[in-house]
Amino acid sequence: MNRREVIRKVAMGGTTLVVLPAMLASCEKEPDGPGGGGNDLTIDLGLPANAALNNTGGFIVTNNIIVINTGSGNYTALSAVCTHAGCTVSYSAAANNLPCACHGSLFAIGGAVINGPATSPLAVYPVSKSGSILTITR
Repeated sequence: MNRREVIRKVAMGGTTLVVLPAMLASCEKEPDGPGGGGNDLTIDLGLPANAALNNTGGFIVTNNIIVINTGSGNYTALSAVCTHAGCTVSYSAAANNLPCACHGSLFAIGGAVINGPATSPLAVYPVSKSGSILTITR
């Protein structure tokens, strides 16, 4: 083996040692579900931007999550992304459901599909409250 081949093999081996672990780590799946991934969302009910949540039927959309004050100090958090075409759903307090204006899909407050074209439910996230802080576990 000549000098050029040795240098090439050392360079290839060194590059492999640096690049391969990074490539493998990027293929790992992030943990899902409650407590997985450490990416909880916190909402301060004292902030003006979240004032709607202080009233029954009030809602906000943040980080692709719709958070709804369902009354009696209870809150519901669901994915705000319609499972049909990715539009953002809203909340109708009068009908207590989540309509999607893009194609007419309609979801129950628990995430289930009431009316298509969507066929999959919205993801539902656990919500806890401590003082004026809501924590949504994603």
